Amino acid sequence: MFFPNFSDLKISSDTSIVSIFSPDEIISILRLTESILMEENSLLEISAPLKIIGDLHGDFHNLIRLFDLIGTVPKEKLLFLGNYVDIGMDGIEVSVLLFCLKIRYRDRIFLLKGNHEIPAVNKMYGFYTECDMKYGPGIWWDFQCCFNRLPLACLVSQKVFCVHGGLSPELTSLQEIRDIQRPSEPISSGLEMDLLWSDPTNRGDGWFQSYRGISYLFGKRVVDEACKRLNISLIIRSHMVVPDGFEVMNGRRLITVFSVANYAGNAAAVLCVNEKLEVL
Repeated sequence: MFFPNFSDLKISSDTSIVSIFSPDEIISILRLTESILMEENSLLEISAPLKIIGDLHGDFHNLIRLFDLIGTVPKEKLLFLGNYVDIGMDGIEVSVLLFCLKIRYRDRIFLLKGNHEIPAVNKMYGFYTECDMKYGPGIWWDFQCCFNRLPLACLVSQKVFCVHGGLSPELTSLQEIRDIQRPSEPISSGLEMDLLWSDPTNRGDGWFQSYRGISYLFGKRVVDEACKRLNISLIIRSHMVVPDGFEVMNGRRLITVFSVANYAGNAAAVLCVNEKLEVL
């Protein structure tokens, strides 16, 4: 199969992925990506230095701008925290570009699952409509098969825990994440749902019901106890819009990063983690 060099493509408002890939080629990319993802554990374990990217939400032009600013594989090692689709109408473009890079540079780019890589969510928030408009509704199911194989979390240099959402009252050891079997599609409460949906809060120290109606909010004491129990020093997650694109929370032991600009009048950010595990 021929994979075009996306950096050489002329990106304009009238460029569509339909003019680049046929439906059969899209499906072939998804199947190749699935096989690579299934060779990885549900908990990725990689080393710094690397750059960490938060929510992208179907904004392909924003992704290209990020690559222009921070570089891309193979020179840079990149970790994406999920939410590639929905809201914006280029979720297919964003996903396929990242999947092509994963196929070509599997040890330099790593992709986690976000809460929008769930059928019940992305059918409601735009990705189903996008698939239907560009290729027909059938290809939406092919993307779900691939999304269901994405890893759930990543441990960087044994000390930095990266996840889309946050912590869970059911997370007592990292082995519990390693033991999650994929493909998987969380449909109720539990560890996998919390990893995708939970959020930090400054309103208290413990666990609270989430304003999202799914999973929990967790306070500073929960973060401190999790860092001690899991033998980690920092949690990096996405899932929340923050005004500056990043926000240090819960006693400087948790950082939220959001990487699509103007989602809600916000800036975008990417976190750079060096060999000393300093976040720049």
